[in-house]
Amino acid sequence: MWAALFKLPRTVWLIGLISLVNDSASDMVYPLVPLYLASVLMAGPRALGLIEGLAEATAALLKLFSGVLVDRTRRARPWVMVGYGLAGFGRPLLALAGSWLWVLLIRLSDRIGKGLRTSPRDALLAGSVVAEHRGLAFGVQRALDNAGAVIGPLVAAAMLGAGMPLQQVFAWALLPALICLVMTFGLKEAPDGRPAPSRRSWHWRGLSGGFKRYLLVVALFTLGNSSNMFLLLRARELGVAQAHVPLLWGLVSVVAMLGAAPLSAWSDKVGRHRLLVGGYAAYGLVYLALAWQARADWSLWLLFALYGLFLAATEGVEKALVADLAEPGQQGTAYGWFNLAAGIMLLPASWCFGWLYQGWSATAAFEFGAACAGLSAVLMAWWVPRSAPPSTT
Repeated sequence: MWAALFKLPRTVWLIGLISLVNDSASDMVYPLVPLYLASVLMAGPRALGLIEGLAEATAALLKLFSGVLVDRTRRARPWVMVGYGLAGFGRPLLALAGSWLWVLLIRLSDRIGKGLRTSPRDALLAGSVVAEHRGLAFGVQRALDNAGAVIGPLVAAAMLGAGMPLQQVFAWALLPALICLVMTFGLKEAPDGRPAPSRRSWHWRGLSGGFKRYLLVVALFTLGNSSNMFLLLRARELGVAQAHVPLLWGLVSVVAMLGAAPLSAWSDKVGRHRLLVGGYAAYGLVYLALAWQARADWSLWLLFALYGLFLAATEGVEKALVADLAEPGQQGTAYGWFNLAAGIMLLPASWCFGWLYQGWSATAAFEFGAACAGLSAVLMAWWVPRSAPPSTT
């Protein structure tokens, strides 16, 4: 792995560093939104579920749109730049939000930026490496992204510990956003020898049967994979101090950062399916344990570490498998469909989770998520066609 790591092209590292800086800004803010909604704006889990569901569904629709445009125009860089800029400059506006409706609008702007940049960025990353190193490349990107998710919560925890109000923490997120935008100017388009896609290549009917099955499993898993903010809300209810909430999320990011590159690189050798089945199973175990957790003790920190291991084993591998299954000339479209399948289900996922959480119980909500993950692991193992490891083809 180490020899291949040092041979990765400049584009992989630059995309990873941009992700690191952007996630530093995002995760200064992200873990604090449920606290801000509950303690300042007096909004409950249902409002949180609606905000996150609408925001992620908006991003999902734009990911398909931007992915198709990448294949049509053969240009990814402009969409990456606009996407990071829109999200980065919108995020600090949370400091001015006076109601949960304003939080919704700001989150929508943030997710619009994510929708515009994600599929083009993934296509640019996939096109910059050979298939044998695809898992490693996405693992490096996810590792650096999670490194930013470590830095952000630590900075936020330090600010809160020093007595800084939540609004000021939000405002400081502008600085890394500016740095991130400047770095995007250094990106270069990947050499493109792909055939031109047909006009109907973005339609559902134009996708291969195996890829459709994969998308359906991703959609089912996402139905039980509601916003991570509910994990932080659960931790707070179990007794975790407000200043420790960012640290708890930082632990998730540390584990994901350390595990992303080696686990994703491992999928280049043993195949993607094994990692995804194991990751989905780990997610289900974490959610079952959180459903039955009675108080905040050392086991809660262990559960959040296991959640980080789930992220490490799945985030990069899921995206590498998309490139493996994509038709020639349609990588942008394939990533658009993948991101749509994952993102569009976040609206019912977060809404249902919030409704179960507030209207029934936290136990019922987390058990529902665990059930979806368990079924997804079974279908991934037995229903989605198994492909050979990329390094053996």
